[in-house]
Amino acid sequence: MTGLHVHPVKSMALRSLASAEVLPRGLADDRSWVVVDADGLMVSARTDQQLLHVQADTPVTAPGVTGALRLRHAGLPDREVSVPQGTPVPLRLHANDLTGVEADPETQTWLRAAVGRDDVRLLWCQAPEQRRLNPAYSRPGDHTAYADGYPVTLVSEESLRQLNDWIVEGALARGEEPDAPLPMERFRPNIVVAGAEPFAEDGWRRVRMGDVVLRMARPTDRCVMTTVDPTTLARGKEPIRTLARHRRWDGKTWFAVNLVPETTGTVNVGDEVVVEE
Repeated sequence: MTGLHVHPVKSMALRSLASAEVLPRGLADDRSWVVVDADGLMVSARTDQQLLHVQADTPVTAPGVTGALRLRHAGLPDREVSVPQGTPVPLRLHANDLTGVEADPETQTWLRAAVGRDDVRLLWCQAPEQRRLNPAYSRPGDHTAYADGYPVTLVSEESLRQLNDWIVEGALARGEEPDAPLPMERFRPNIVVAGAEPFAEDGWRRVRMGDVVLRMARPTDRCVMTTVDPTTLARGKEPIRTLARHRRWDGKTWFAVNLVPETTGTVNVGDEVVVEE
């Protein structure tokens, strides 16, 4: 394993770890919070790119954090957030009707200044077990917090390298100067591995990392969020244009795979990843 990443608040900046606790719901601290609008609809970087410039850390991702969450944005004072204790309110994440507990009013004011919207709210996932997975690709009891669909995403460095090679080939064929290679951050994976053939992970059924076993659910379909540069917030055509040429089926483009934990425990960067059939 060459990388471990979490996103304490959905759509905010990626946070890298040396080790992570794997829970039934996924990696600890991953997508435990979500931003919604006045109607309770999820707000993500698909439409509000400014979320990518907000850093959300926990005591796990940044040891100096003393609360449940620390929010950081250029031009604003850091905001320490405690686990809220209020009554859960409804929210809608894609097609899922879920609930969450609202953060304190001062945090909501801070968030609105950071994002540039006066109708957003930050909610905490008080009950990840409420979020059931697609029964076609899961088992009874499988669940997650505010991830798009499944608890864990995994991709290999070789797959990204192949994708970047395809992007360069396409640019040269069009007579264009190739852009810099896309970083792994564009795809927001939880686990990055190396040592396999490109896209070998598509065919894996189960992986073991120490005592932790994760089961394949399905490949990961990709949306326009991958076309946003997380640093500049500029939107381009890649990687969707190239994925549509090389990795398109069932009307979608695909990159990385979704996994469901079968056992819990701690995983570390550097752990051997064993593919189990």
